[in-house]
Amino acid sequence: MQIQDVKLAVVGLGYVGLPLAVEFGKKRSVLGFDVNARRITELKEGRDHTLEVDAQEMKEAAHLEFTHEASQLAQANVFIVTVPTPIDEYKQPDLTPLVRASETLGKVLKRGDIVIYESTVYPGATEEVCVPVLERVSGLRFNEDFYAGYSPERINPGDKSHRVSTIRKVTSGSTKEVAELVDTLYKQIIVAGTHKASSIRVAEAAKVIENTQRDVNIALINELALIFNRMGIDTQAVLEAAGTKWNFLPFRPGLVGGHCISVDPYYLTHKAQSIGYHPEIILAGRRLNDAMGSYVASQLIKAMTKRRIQVQGSRVLVMGLTFKENCPDLRNTRVVDIVRELHEYNVVADVFDPWVDPASAEHEYGIRPVKVLEKGAYDGIIVAVSHRQFVEMGSKGIRALGKPEHVLYDLKYVMTAEESDLRL
Repeated sequence: MQIQDVKLAVVGLGYVGLPLAVEFGKKRSVLGFDVNARRITELKEGRDHTLEVDAQEMKEAAHLEFTHEASQLAQANVFIVTVPTPIDEYKQPDLTPLVRASETLGKVLKRGDIVIYESTVYPGATEEVCVPVLERVSGLRFNEDFYAGYSPERINPGDKSHRVSTIRKVTSGSTKEVAELVDTLYKQIIVAGTHKASSIRVAEAAKVIENTQRDVNIALINELALIFNRMGIDTQAVLEAAGTKWNFLPFRPGLVGGHCISVDPYYLTHKAQSIGYHPEIILAGRRLNDAMGSYVASQLIKAMTKRRIQVQGSRVLVMGLTFKENCPDLRNTRVVDIVRELHEYNVVADVFDPWVDPASAEHEYGIRPVKVLEKGAYDGIIVAVSHRQFVEMGSKGIRALGKPEHVLYDLKYVMTAEESDLRL
C-alpha cells in the first residue's frame, strides 16, 4: 500500500481519538467512528463535551465524517484504534474495549488492510491479544493478509499548548514496510516529528514507562511531603530551595489520578508478574499515591479536632472533582477518595466543580456536586483542584466560604503558606 492509497478511519472518538481525527480531517478524508450514537450526534452538530476540540477546529476538519454504523468502516483500509484501556476493581488491565474494537474491525478487515493501535497497553498486547482477535474474526492471516502498527497516544487533556500535532509521535509497524507507511502517515499531521521504533513491543513499552516514571517520581515527592509534614517543614519551600539546582526534577506532591499516570503502571506490573517478576518500586509507588486521598482527609480531621471543631455532622467543602485543573475529565479522579474518607467520619462533604457535568459525576461516582457556593457555611475547605476560577477567588474569597472558625487545606498550592492552614 502506498500513502496515497490510504483510506483512513479512527475508531473511538474520546479524548484521544477526536483530536487525532480532526487533525487528519484537515489534511485528508477520514471516517470517525464511535459506538456511542449520542456522541456522534454531538460531533455532527460541532460540539465536543470533552472541550478538547472547539467548534472552529471542527469546521477546519472539512474532510472528516462521523458515524456509529460499524458497517461503514468497510470503506477504509487503514484503521487507528483509540479506545480506552482502563483497569478493573482489582487493578488488573481491562482489555474489553480493545477486544471489542478488534472484533468490530475483524468483521470488515480485507486483504492488505492495516490496523494501528494507540491505546496504552503492556508490551506484547497488540500481537498477543489484538491480532489473534483480528485473525479469528476475519479469517485472515497476520503479516500475510493484514498488518498492524502501534503508535502510542500522547494526549494531555486540557492542555492547549501541547496538542496532537505539536507532540513528537512514536510509530511502529509489524513489518519494515508497514512501519514506514505508518510513520509517513503520522508525519502528515505531526509537525513536531516522529520517532520510528524498532518494533511494536518497543513502542508499547516506551508508552507504558512514560507514565510509570512520572508516577514513581510523584510517589517519592509525596513520601517526602509526609515526612516533612511530621517535621513541621513546608514541603513547597523545600522543593523551591532544592529546585535551584539545575538537574533537580520539578515534581510536586498531590493526588495522582486520570487516565494515564494512575493506570498505566498496572499494565506494566501485570505483564511483569505474568513472566515471573515482582516489581517492587512501581507497586510501592502506586500504593503510596493511592493512599494520598485518605491522608488528606485525615489531616483535615486532625486539624479540625485540634481547633475543637465538632467533626461529626460538620460540613466540609471540596473544591474540584476532576483529576486535573481546567478540564472536565473525571476519569479515575482521586478526589473521590477524599470525599469517601470524609464520609467515614460522618462529615457532610459538599463538592463544587464548575467544570464537571453533574450527571456524569453522579453516574461515575455517586456524587452530586453543589451548584452554588454558600458563604460562611463550612467547617473545613479543601482546595483539591487548581481550576482558574478558584485561583481567581484568592484566599479571601475562599475563606469567605468558611465559618468564623474553620480549617483551610490548600492541596494545590493556590495560596501561600501563610494564607492556608494546611498544605501537603
